[in-house]
Amino acid sequence: MSAERIARIQDGLLTWFAVNARDLPWRRTRDPYAILVSEVMLQQTQVDRVLPYYSRFLELFPTVEALARSATAEVIRIWSGLGYNRRAVNLQRAARAVMDGYGGTFPTDPSELQRLPGIGAYTAGAVASFAYEQDVSFLDTNMRRVISRVVFGTGPATESAVLDTARELHPPGEGWAWNQALIEFGALQCTARNPACIVCPLSADCLAFPAIQSVLIANRNRKHATKAEPFETSSRYFRGRIVELLRVIPECDVNGVDLSQLGPQVREDFAAKDVPWLRNLVDGLQRDGLAVVSEESPPYDAGEHLKSTGTRVRLP
Repeated sequence: MSAERIARIQDGLLTWFAVNARDLPWRRTRDPYAILVSEVMLQQTQVDRVLPYYSRFLELFPTVEALARSATAEVIRIWSGLGYNRRAVNLQRAARAVMDGYGGTFPTDPSELQRLPGIGAYTAGAVASFAYEQDVSFLDTNMRRVISRVVFGTGPATESAVLDTARELHPPGEGWAWNQALIEFGALQCTARNPACIVCPLSADCLAFPAIQSVLIANRNRKHATKAEPFETSSRYFRGRIVELLRVIPECDVNGVDLSQLGPQVREDFAAKDVPWLRNLVDGLQRDGLAVVSEESPPYDAGEHLKSTGTRVRLP
């Protein structure tokens, strides 16, 4: 890209952001812990849904030490309703690693941040950029979409090529504003399904602009031959259902609940034949740190009437 084109893209995006940026609480802080909480919550979750959870979470766990020292079961309970409960467990693991390995002070280097449990390249870059205002380039879905469309058009582009372009476009000394602008532009303007190309400040330099309207029309007219599996029958739905039940069943705090008691609350048509299915789900939750599974008697007898499986499950 020419220096002139890079300068136009930089000026257009930063000017747009100065006018259109949403006032979000994590943009008013440079606390790496609060920023990490927001980034983990925002993974696969819309901003409007995250906002009330973010405020409540920081009220109950205001510091990295408070989160690290809390019971995992309590952290999972507070996360209730936000979905993808594994994120809560990974967030606490990261907090404990900061306390145990760094004396409660977050590292500033992105490669060092990636050593924390559950922290990938994007989240490490986001903490370095938004907490320490470093000139770090990284990619999330919105950032990748904007750069791909503007520089590569509607054709495919490799991850490494997009990341190299992100580094080339990054204006020195604008680490915080530039990365926030890319994210916001992808979320509000250059959206996945209905980008506002007609009023886009980057349209003159966007290679996707001439073709994108026809692409949108084609997408609208395309008929899907198959239907997606209803969420209410998916494993993710039932995993979430199990965690929600473990949050509210009182005896789960100490002894856990037998699968024979849990099953009918998870699924109305639950029968003895479904115990292996339920066991597979709770084993998966245990692997993800969201549940503890224990055996207290010989394996279940899958007869017509199931009284006890001998397998109990509770929150960690």
